[in-house]
Amino acid sequence: MRRRSSFARSALVLLGLMLAVPTLAADYKVLPGGRFESVLPADGKTAPAVLKPFRLRAEPVTNAEFLAFVKAHPEWRRDRVPSVFADGRYLSQWAAPDQLGPGALPRQPVTQVSWFAAQAFCESEHARLPTWYEWEYAAAADATRADARSDPAWRERVLSWYSRPSRQALPPVGGKPDIHGVRDLNGLVWEWVEDFNAMMTSADSREQDGADKLKFCGAGAITMEQKENYATLMRVAMLSSLKATDTTANLGFRCARPE
Repeated sequence: MRRRSSFARSALVLLGLMLAVPTLAADYKVLPGGRFESVLPADGKTAPAVLKPFRLRAEPVTNAEFLAFVKAHPEWRRDRVPSVFADGRYLSQWAAPDQLGPGALPRQPVTQVSWFAAQAFCESEHARLPTWYEWEYAAAADATRADARSDPAWRERVLSWYSRPSRQALPPVGGKPDIHGVRDLNGLVWEWVEDFNAMMTSADSREQDGADKLKFCGAGAITMEQKENYATLMRVAMLSSLKATDTTANLGFRCARPE
């Protein structure tokens, strides 16, 4: 009996140690930053953006990861989240507030999440949503170049995604990595950025040289740089149309950290 009791105690100790091991941290890749010719000039005219080095999640956040977050932070369940933080479609593709189901597979990118929910998830990882400049800078890369936007073939691949039927089930994350080791920036889902609501401003010209250099006049959008990068401009238009509570079936997110 003593041997059996000793064995049971040892097994419980071992189980406790196993449960105490933290889960594998999300994979963040280092991006070097630097001067970057954005479609939204930093001064509203021609100035490039200047980015500090930063880290970016290698893949979009998945349903499985967001489910773990919701279970750890039940205030973000769809049946508990206040309407000021998410609209009525929030996580509506899940089978239950704490269950994925056939409409939300574990490795698919999570969608139907508001900006508030995405930012809360990132904060749980001691991170934040990327800024527009960080996202645009990262998304300009391909497998061999940090900036492939001048390549017509690169632009055609990105644009081809927009022609796919939106009712198709989302594929899982895990596409081919770019030169930075980041995956699925183009061709899977739209993604929230931290400063999405600063990408348009009023047409009052007195405001155009204010402190927020990312803002630009919506009526003057046709003057944006690199008009040939239509796919990027479509993202600007889409993000600019959103409210922080909005959720859609093709809008997900990933997180970023300073280097």
